[in-house]
Amino acid sequence: MPDPSLPLAEEPTPVDNGKEMLRTIVSALLIALLVRTFLYEPFNIPSGSMVPSLLVGDYLFVSKFSYGYADKGTFAGLVSFPGRLGGHAPQRGDVVVFKLPRDPSIDYIKRLIGLPGDTIQMRQGILYVNGASVDRDRLAEPLPLGHPSSRAIDYTEHLPQGPAHLIRKLGDENPLDDTDVFTVPPHRYFFMGDNRDNSLDSRTVNVGFVPEENLVGKAEFLFFSIDESAHFWEIWTWPWTVRWDRLLKHVG
Repeated sequence: MPDPSLPLAEEPTPVDNGKEMLRTIVSALLIALLVRTFLYEPFNIPSGSMVPSLLVGDYLFVSKFSYGYADKGTFAGLVSFPGRLGGHAPQRGDVVVFKLPRDPSIDYIKRLIGLPGDTIQMRQGILYVNGASVDRDRLAEPLPLGHPSSRAIDYTEHLPQGPAHLIRKLGDENPLDDTDVFTVPPHRYFFMGDNRDNSLDSRTVNVGFVPEENLVGKAEFLFFSIDESAHFWEIWTWPWTVRWDRLLKHVG
């Protein structure tokens, strides 16, 4: 028999349970929003402009803190301030997500080729950085990635003061293989796709030079990859359509 001198514990009412569940959901959403805004944001690859490095159907995390925070790249223009806060300067060869200068509602992902003050030019398919040609080593066969055409040639390109990375070419006489000299202005960056002959990038008026405040972050690693013929939500197809060898692969 319970001691009448002791207070009885009250059973939580359904209303109490509902409030607790609502608080949990709101807290989880706020944490997810903070992580997405300031730490890591997921992106997926919708086009082949970065083949063979990135494929359609790749899902990756972008670190938002690598280059610091900016109004357009971090807060979609809702908070206005000049320059960037914190982080370090982007490095040549980084794979970067940025807001398209002419339409900041669109995200692009490309490789950083030109830093402020650099000169960039394409001559007969060869990249020149500050007047010096960039070495490239031809692979014996194109990689079986991204549905290479019979014309595809893959190379390892060696950027000055940057990492070696793969590029794909369809010959050296395509529209963007011979350009004027681009001089990168202060606080601007020059980007190119690794799929050099199938990329709208800083060589075109569609993109041009990208202001530093448009940088979203640095692509870090893949957390998922699925064949472009399937959909992410078709879990029953995963044993055959997930590219298991690309999971947790570093982007570089």
